Parts: sequence; structure tokens; C-alpha cells
Amino acid sequence: MRKIYLLFILVFSSSLTVAQKDLSYFLPDSLEYDSSIPTPESVIGHQVGEWHVTHDKLVYYMKALAAASNRITIIESGKTYEDRPQLLLTITHPENHKNIDQIKRDHKNLTNPELSNGLDVNEMPSVVMMGFSIHGNEPSGSNASMLTAYYLAAAQGSDIEDKLKNVVVLLDPSFNPDGLNRFATWANIHKSENLVTDPNDREFNEVWPGGRTNHYWFDMNRDWLPTQLVESRNRIAQFHAWKPNILTDHHEMGTNSTFFFQPGIPERTHPITPQKNQDLTAQIGEYHAEFLDRIGSLYYSKESFDDFYYGKGSTFPDVQGAVGILFEQASSRGHAQESVNGVLEFPFTIKNQFTASLSTFQAAYEMRTELLTFQKDFYKNSKQMASQASEKAWVVSDLDQSKLFRFAEMLDRQEIEVYKLAKNTAGFDSDNSFIIPTNQNQSRLIKAIFDVRTSFKDSLFYDVSAFNMGMAFNLDYKSLDNKGFNSSLLGERFTADQKPNSNIIGGKSEYAYLMEWHDFYAPKALNKIHKAGLRTKVSTEEIVLSNGETLAIGTILIPVKQQNQSAIQIYQIIEEAITETGVKVHALNSGNTSGVNLGSPSFEPLTKTSIAMVIGEGISPYDAGEIWFLMDQHYEMPITKIDVNDFRRADLSRYNVLIMPDGRYGSMGSQMPKIQSWLQTGGTLIAYQSAAKWLSDQKLTKVKFKKNKADTIGYEAYEDLGNNRGAQVIGGAIFEVELDLSHPIAYGLKKEKMPIFRNTTLFMEKSKNQYANPLRYTQSPLLNGYISEENVEKLKGTSAVSVSRVGAGKVISFTDNTNFRAFWYGTNRLFMNAVFFGQTISGSSAE
Repeated sequence: MRKIYLLFILVFSSSLTVAQKDLSYFLPDSLEYDSSIPTPESVIGHQVGEWHVTHDKLVYYMKALAAASNRITIIESGKTYEDRPQLLLTITHPENHKNIDQIKRDHKNLTNPELSNGLDVNEMPSVVMMGFSIHGNEPSGSNASMLTAYYLAAAQGSDIEDKLKNVVVLLDPSFNPDGLNRFATWANIHKSENLVTDPNDREFNEVWPGGRTNHYWFDMNRDWLPTQLVESRNRIAQFHAWKPNILTDHHEMGTNSTFFFQPGIPERTHPITPQKNQDLTAQIGEYHAEFLDRIGSLYYSKESFDDFYYGKGSTFPDVQGAVGILFEQASSRGHAQESVNGVLEFPFTIKNQFTASLSTFQAAYEMRTELLTFQKDFYKNSKQMASQASEKAWVVSDLDQSKLFRFAEMLDRQEIEVYKLAKNTAGFDSDNSFIIPTNQNQSRLIKAIFDVRTSFKDSLFYDVSAFNMGMAFNLDYKSLDNKGFNSSLLGERFTADQKPNSNIIGGKSEYAYLMEWHDFYAPKALNKIHKAGLRTKVSTEEIVLSNGETLAIGTILIPVKQQNQSAIQIYQIIEEAITETGVKVHALNSGNTSGVNLGSPSFEPLTKTSIAMVIGEGISPYDAGEIWFLMDQHYEMPITKIDVNDFRRADLSRYNVLIMPDGRYGSMGSQMPKIQSWLQTGGTLIAYQSAAKWLSDQKLTKVKFKKNKADTIGYEAYEDLGNNRGAQVIGGAIFEVELDLSHPIAYGLKKEKMPIFRNTTLFMEKSKNQYANPLRYTQSPLLNGYISEENVEKLKGTSAVSVSRVGAGKVISFTDNTNFRAFWYGTNRLFMNAVFFGQTISGSSAE
């Protein structure tokens, strides 16, 4: 009898029958609502929070609202990679809608000191951009967006009318449509009629890669500044079209938490952010506290989170005269889940997010003139600071025209003025350089993009501690002072249609072509050439043409007579392959080149790549997604994604390149003989970070990693435990490596040293075979960001890339992420060289 009783208690405690919450649960009960405005239930077929709203239903509802309300207009700002629409609702008083274009122009002009003096902020509405659920599996935000939109459309009374006259709300119901839909489907298909609240239930434990990310498994809340993803580009265009005063970013955190709103930890605010921004953030926080008090919700502020990296949604506005606000709500991760605070129901998480939207709306109304004045003064002060600063302009340069173009394109998306360098200056060639004057409206953002700092008030970071874009792109760059800069250096203004030109120098050849390898899109061209069936070789020595021009190691040879296609067909294949790139190809009529001739054994034959990548449980979806994105979006190269659970069934003979992203590979231990056998036949295995460590632990390679010794710091206060451990983390900083430019891994690179991004404490010892260490950390490796003194000592002189031989194959081990967040264009080259040229690395040069 006792056993039955205990069983009853366990079953009862892990299930819950929850009454559906109607609108009265969420909405302020002091107002009346227009009955002609459709409620969420009337469109999506269920109450808010009863089910997780799928993106299609969210779109239907927002369009229905816009059709019914004269307070709302709606646009489609773009499409996601999965072809879902991104929406933006403009919600304000009908009278404002009559001249909304003028309101928009005037508000944008507040950010231009040359135009803002004629604007009276007392007569202007404030603008709030409310953004929901950029992480798809943090869905309370997007579900709350329906309530927010309904409230603003349907609430009646003089109070709401006055607020709408003085505030324009830009509402994006889903920053991440693809991720939201993925997660909603997961939560809904595992919902029981009698809700299971046990955290062990499958409903709360998504399968890999989860719904947090977008289609390519990116954390889009790190892409506000780089804007490498299509969703980000669409969103940023709307941000700059309006320049809102407040931007809210609705997230979720651990189930046992409560509710967080900014400001974050004061010491972890980026120094470029003005103090007034943080003061306003704290002032707005008082509204959040008041509104959450009304509904009895627990909350906190000034802890846990920071405002340092400008690539996050809540920090990005802080360097542009606006106030970014992060909301973090404890997550039910499904429909209801047990927590230390009791059973956390999904409708309650939605209610908190909705309440924070109302408090933001109230703050935007009551603080309207202060917010508008701050925005106006921010740009005036920034312009004045820029005029007084020693840096008058930044010059950026690179022989890689495509990479340089992508850098300028990124700045252009952020409304930063970029110009062609009109004439040679300070050692920069005008043909390969851009110039960015600092005395412009986005001067603070420019300062952030080129920021370098290695000392900090606090050693803990919520995200990366360095994000210098000049380093990320591996550009030559330099600031110009008063003596070095004058307006005559400003050439044509950059526009996004000024793409680099490809060129076949010499026209059609009957003998051979030489394709230079330094352009970012050279791998794309080579893949197309291979796909068309042409034979190619890569030069391991410099080639001197008859005109005296020297082509670097890594140049691709495409002979004519040794192909199955005619000379004209070969010419057309190459011409099509280099279209939309900056790749240069030289047509030769003789192999009698200086240095080495074209028939020299110094040319290594290449084979068409067939690439597979291991993905799945335990493997970082971010790292895997970055590789997938690079291959698919930039290089148009197919890559087979093999789940770890399917690896034993996969026929590896189909592939000559296998990629293992960072992750845990313990479940694949039984597959080591299969991997080793594949390598013996000549495959190239590219392993990142923990994958490289795992291969070493499995004795497949002789690569050695330094061991982390146990702390011996003696007695410390318990309250300092987290900080002391956190100080040893390398959350993301930039370091210097030296390269062997003659090594295949470095083909196409021109400088013997380059910046590399590191976010791991794995330190790979140099191989005893000096030829197996093509990249090594210098003796003074820190360029930008935070690293503890202990770790910088460990890092000095270690290997960043190590090459191991296994039979006829190679294992190329990377300690660092060369493809980080899609904006590390500078080190993408290292990865692509491993893909194409790993097969050519001499066995005697590998460990």
C-alpha cells in the first residue's frame, strides 16, 4: 500500500492540468478594448500560451491586426534563409500615420548634427523598437508580441490615445522566424493533455541543434554589428531607417531564475558607451520594477549580464544614441516545468514579457523629451569629440579586393561613410585601399570597430572581449592624424554595387592559365573549375611571367591541351567561374616562365573536393553552422552533414575531406578504426579545438596539449570562487600568430604575421617536426582583449595549426575557430587551404 501511495505522489507531482488563460489574465483590467480588433484566439485558434505559436500563425495574426486597426501598418522587411517573412509593425496614433514619412525623416535627422538644430524635440514622438525572441527557443517574447500588438491596437481611453500620439512603436514579432518555428514544433509535438512538468521530460530537452539558432545554426544575437546574416541585414536596415530611441530585446534564461532587466554589471559596460546611456537605462528600469511589482513578479538588475560587445541587440543601440534593453525571463522551455520557485507555466513567462513591453511603452512616453534630447546631443557630442580626436581617418588596405569589398560593405550597412582612397598616402596604394573619415555621424561606432584594449576593470565577460574588425578581416589599417589627413584623400563614395572585377588577362589561351589565389573567392572559382571537370595543379614555387610579374606560391595552373574540353570551352568555364569575384587569371601561350616552368614537378596535382562534416549531439552547432554557411553561402560548395549517430553507416569512400568541428566525440570512439582506415587511403581530416584534442587522446595523432594544472592560490573567499575561475576563461580575444608562408595552409596570404581569434584554453604544443607547425603563436601574442597572465604564458610559442600524417592521409588540427561568426574573413583562408591543399602537404612535413 505504501508503494502505491508513493507512486501516486510521484505521478501527481510531475503532471499538471492547467486552466487555459484568457486575455483577462494578461491584460490590464482597468481598460476597455475595441471589440472590432481581432483577439489572438480568434485568428490563431487558441489562447495565448495554450500552445507555442508557430511563425505562420504569428504572421497571420499580425496581418489580421494591421487590416483591422488604423493604428497599425505592416511591412515585410525581408525573408529568412527558409523563406519566412520578417515583419515590422508600425504602431502609433492614426493622426501620426497620416504624416508618418515626415515623422520618420525628422526622427532620423536627429542623428545628423547638421540638420538637428531645426528640430523641436518637444513636438516629436519618441520611437521604440520592440524585438522578440532572437533566440527561437526563448519563445515567451514572440508569444507576448501578440498581446503587445493587440493591446496597442485595441486599448481604449484618453490615456492610450495620448501615449500613441507621442510614441511610435516599431514591433518585430520574431527576430528569428526559422528558429522560433523549429522550437514551437518541438514543444507542441511533445505536449501532453495533462501537462508533464518533470524536467526530465523530452518536451524540455530539444534534440540537436535546438531552436535557439537560425537556419545556419548562428546565434543571431551576436550579428547586430557584423550583419553577415540575411535576417540581420533586413533588421538593421529598419533600425537605421528609423534610429529608435529605445530597442528592447526579449530573451529567456534558466528555468530556476526570475526576471532580469538592464542595466547590467556597471563595470562591464564598454568604455565608449556614454554614462548618460546607462543613467537612462537605470531610469527606464524603474518603470520595469514598478510594473512587475504590480503583478507580483520577482526580478533583478545590475547583475549577471553586461553591455560590452556591440554585436548584441541590447548593446548595439548604446553606441548610436539609443538605449538598448535586455530582458531575460526564466524559461518554462515548454508548457509548464518544475522550478525552485514552483511550477513555471508558459503563460506566466509570456505575461512577464508583455508587462515589460508595457513598462517600456510607459517610459518612452514619460521620458520622451529626455530620450529625444539625449539622441540629439549624442550625435552632436560625438561629432565634436571626433573633431577633437587625434584620429581623423582610418585607411584600410588589402590586395584581396573581395575581402576589402566585404569590409566596406559591412560598414556601409551601418551607415558609415567609406571612400576610395584618392591617392597614395602613408604607404597605402590607392588602388587597393579605402578611407573612412572619423568626423561623421557614426563616429563612435567607427571608434568601436577599430577599438584596441588589453586592460579592463573587470576580467569577466558575458561575450567576447575584443571585436576589432580590421583584425578580423586581416587588413592593413592605420589611423591618420591632422598632418596625414585632408579631404583630398577622399575619392568616390563606396556603394554596395561596386563589386570587384574579375579578369582574364591576355584573353583566350591555347596553352595554359594561371589563377591567382589571394582573392577571398578564389576557392569558389576553383570549385567551379573542378566541378566542370578541368584538371588543375597548384604551384609550390613562385612563378615569374614574361612581363616580370611574380605570381605567389599557391597559384593554380589550368593547362589547356591536357583537358577533355576544347580551348574555347575551357575559356568559357574559367570566365564563368570567376564571375562575381575579384579573381585574376593570366592566359599564357608558353610554359617557359622564369623561376619554374609550367611543367615543373613543383606543381602538385589537385583533385575535386568531396566534403563531409560530422554534426549532431555533443558537437557545437555554432562551429558547424559557421562552416556550413561559409561553404554554402560564400563558396557555393556542397557539404554533406553526417550525424554522429549515422556515422557508422556512412560510406566514407565518397569523401576526400572530413571535417570535425569543436565538440565532444566520446560516442564515436568505436569509429576510430573506420576513420583511421579512411585516412590511410589519403583523406584529409580537419579537426577543430576539442575534436583535435579527442583525436590526440585516441592516439590517432601525436599532437600534444598542455595540461591545466590545479589551482594553488591558497585560501580565497567563497564569494570570489566564480570570479577567480572566470578570470581564467578566454571568452574571446585576438592574438598574433606567425606563419610559414611557403606552407600550403598559408597559400594566398602575404604577411608573415596575422591576427587570429581564440576562445579556448586548449594549448597545443609545437611538434618536434618543425615543418608540421605552419602557424605558431608569437612570444607577445595578445593583440586585443582579455587573457589572464597565467594563460598568456601558456600560449606563447604554442602551435595554432599542426599537421599529422596517418598513412597517405593528413590530420590538420586547429586550436582556434577560423570561421568565427562569419566575420573572421582573415582566417577563413586557413580553413579553405586545408580543404583544397591538405592533399598536397608532404608526408615528411607532417608529424
